[in-house]
Amino acid sequence: MTQVAPGTAPAVHPSSPIPVHGPPVGSQVRVALGETGMRIFPLILGGAEFGWTIDLAASHAVLDAYRQRGGNAVHTADGYSSGRSEHIIGRWLASRGIRDDIVLTVRIGGHPDNPGLGSVNLVRSVEASLRRLGTDRIDVLYLDAATDGTTAIEDTLATAEWLVDSGKVRALAASGYTAMQLVEARILSSAGYPRLTALDVPYNLLHRSDFDGDLRLIAGAQGLAVTPSQALEHGFLTGAHRDRTGLSATVRGSQLAARMNRRGTRVLKALDRITDELSVPTAAVAVAWLLAQRIVTAPIVNASLPGHVDQLAQGVGVKLGRSHLADIARAVE
Repeated sequence: MTQVAPGTAPAVHPSSPIPVHGPPVGSQVRVALGETGMRIFPLILGGAEFGWTIDLAASHAVLDAYRQRGGNAVHTADGYSSGRSEHIIGRWLASRGIRDDIVLTVRIGGHPDNPGLGSVNLVRSVEASLRRLGTDRIDVLYLDAATDGTTAIEDTLATAEWLVDSGKVRALAASGYTAMQLVEARILSSAGYPRLTALDVPYNLLHRSDFDGDLRLIAGAQGLAVTPSQALEHGFLTGAHRDRTGLSATVRGSQLAARMNRRGTRVLKALDRITDELSVPTAAVAVAWLLAQRIVTAPIVNASLPGHVDQLAQGVGVKLGRSHLADIARAVE
């Protein structure tokens, strides 16, 4: 073995990767986030795993991997791990000094201390999220209507208007809203209330019923930026889980088991064929399918390892052809 003299750098092997200097290639890939005026990487990193399945250090490694690939939009919720996800993201933003570089989106309404979207709890929820995140504003606030079946939309938007005017929130978005509620919200916006600019809805190639139909038509007509969650159907569309062997007796295990049927098997086989042809991970194909839906702006994806981020980010660069989409459509039927 060749000895390296003290104080000198070791020779670089000819087959070593070429070092990349400057900003990530992905930093040039941006799409408009509806009418918010913000531009984001077309893949939003969700914080559902932070503080739940992975600790602070592992969460920061995932966040770093996402940013290194050009990502600039992070999503969390006040109900994720009872606020621990927000705390972890806040620590990351502060330690890296990058708050102004990140579009921060937060869904509120699900924290047990301030449930729902009533005026008092809405303000308290936002103030609590700001403290945990260590920031003075939320870029996009998702109002989770699924947590509150009693508060009138008019009352929620009136309170949200104060939050926007005070600078605590830059833009509003909807989560758990029905098509008729979106119509009502748009009518109210014409009367001077703040406008909803984005929509979070569970949506992927296996789970389409919550979005396809009236909700999709209304979202398109209103020009909402659709940022679907559950892009990988709780991890099933990564292709890592093919049978019930080894599944834990947890909520995640039950979610995966529910998709292990003939339809789920057909879909994974279709994704496998595309994966082999394009030489990309299965998860990337699932992301690419979502981005092939013109109404989708950026899926919200969760990751528990930096390697997962690598796989998901590849989906941004994958362009599925008509034959690929047709194969997936046949498998889903």
